Amino acid sequence: MSSTDKYAVLTQLGTKTDLPQSPEEAVLERVANSQDVPYCVRFTAPEFTSLCPMTGQPDFAHLMIDYVPGKWLVESKSLKLFLGSFRNHGAFHEDCTVNIARRLVDVLEPVWLRIGGYWYPRGGIPIDVFYATGETPKGVWIPDQGVPPYRGRG
Repeated sequence: MSSTDKYAVLTQLGTKTDLPQSPEEAVLERVANSQDVPYCVRFTAPEFTSLCPMTGQPDFAHLMIDYVPGKWLVESKSLKLFLGSFRNHGAFHEDCTVNIARRLVDVLEPVWLRIGGYWYPRGGIPIDVFYATGETPKGVWIPDQGVPPYRGRG
């Protein structure tokens, strides 16, 4: 199978694709993982935004998504559009972070996945949200997420 044939299932990559209006509308696409060894994939979204469900004010986070693929890899443009779809979505920090992880797990069926949601303060309190599907896999280098805890101006 040629590389163009195996990517023919992708509908967003290489085309103009509008930002989905909601996470429910967003389509996460996947491609086959051609590697037969365990390894870690990291996505960093330092400018993630969503809306407070009570006030409608914007919330900002630095997201770190690490996963060890099974049969599938997430196509990065579809991930970008999925994350961008939260810009008009009202949900608490915990809900956004865990729902992103669960949606990725449903689509990718990874060996392992974790997400760190490092949310910037609103109302004076930063909220960091962490989720993982289980124990860190042995034999795979999983680097520290490297996002320091919020320190304010101090």
